[in-house]
Amino acid sequence: MLDVAKSLPEDPEELRRFTALLLAEVKSLAMLIEKLRHQLAGHRSRRFGTSSETTLQLQLALEASEISVAKMTAKLQLPDEEDKDKPKRRPIPDHIPRQEIELTTSDEDCAHCGGTLRRLGEDVTEELEYVPGRFIVNRIVRPRMACSGCEAFTQAALPSRPIERGRPGPGLLAHVLISKYADHLPLYRQSQIFERDGFDLDRSTLADWVSKSTALLEPLADAIRRHVLAGQAIFADDTPVKMLAPGTGKTATARLWAYGRDERPWGSNTPPANLYRFSPDRKGQHPKDHLADYRGWMHADGYAGFEDIYRSGNIHEVA
Repeated sequence: MLDVAKSLPEDPEELRRFTALLLAEVKSLAMLIEKLRHQLAGHRSRRFGTSSETTLQLQLALEASEISVAKMTAKLQLPDEEDKDKPKRRPIPDHIPRQEIELTTSDEDCAHCGGTLRRLGEDVTEELEYVPGRFIVNRIVRPRMACSGCEAFTQAALPSRPIERGRPGPGLLAHVLISKYADHLPLYRQSQIFERDGFDLDRSTLADWVSKSTALLEPLADAIRRHVLAGQAIFADDTPVKMLAPGTGKTATARLWAYGRDERPWGSNTPPANLYRFSPDRKGQHPKDHLADYRGWMHADGYAGFEDIYRSGNIHEVA
């Protein structure tokens, strides 16, 4: 997959070719999603023998593809798909408890002429939130006020939200991310769990939330990276993880790299932290790229990729 995070070409002609290439890749991913959906529908119709395991692989492959398309579209700032292809936003069911939050301006009198403010109406924004074990809806009410003297208009601003013009609150997004990445609960299973609570959240909607949440967390990931690589000594290791290989019916062995900074054994008050990086294989170039800016000591095993880093002279080996 192309890395759209890299610097874009400055030449207009090269930029047009680059954009056309990215658009072709988005289209290819969309076609893959449709193919996986078709295969998944076929497997659901004959769930016997090993088909349940194959269905699970197709579910996960489809979920990963939907997240990839959402990320690519967001980074390219492409328009969304046509309305007929988008999941329709369904109203929040009435049985979900509401808690009302009214936001008012701090001024009791008109800021322009000092006249008395009277209430003209209000704007209501419903934000779907999740607290452990149940959904709630925050009804954010913002009265519209007008001055009785000069008719000047005032209203409290809508608070910053995790996803602009989106309905999920921060607690719900955190629950979805933790369930997926910490508890290893795929989005299609989360969708089924939400449906039992009487709320229909499509998997593609959850995939879009995950994509936008990763963008929100990038500054935090960058800060952790800077903190870890600022240490005089780090610990490095890698572990194999299974990765879906769409179209092959099999899984491949990828790698999760961990770089840790922990100076507590030496009496330091510096907070410990771990930096994680993913790669589709175990080539030595990956740790070299991860630690290209690091200067210091490293504790690691005898993996040849780490040995190559020691020979670069920027990092010292600790047995």
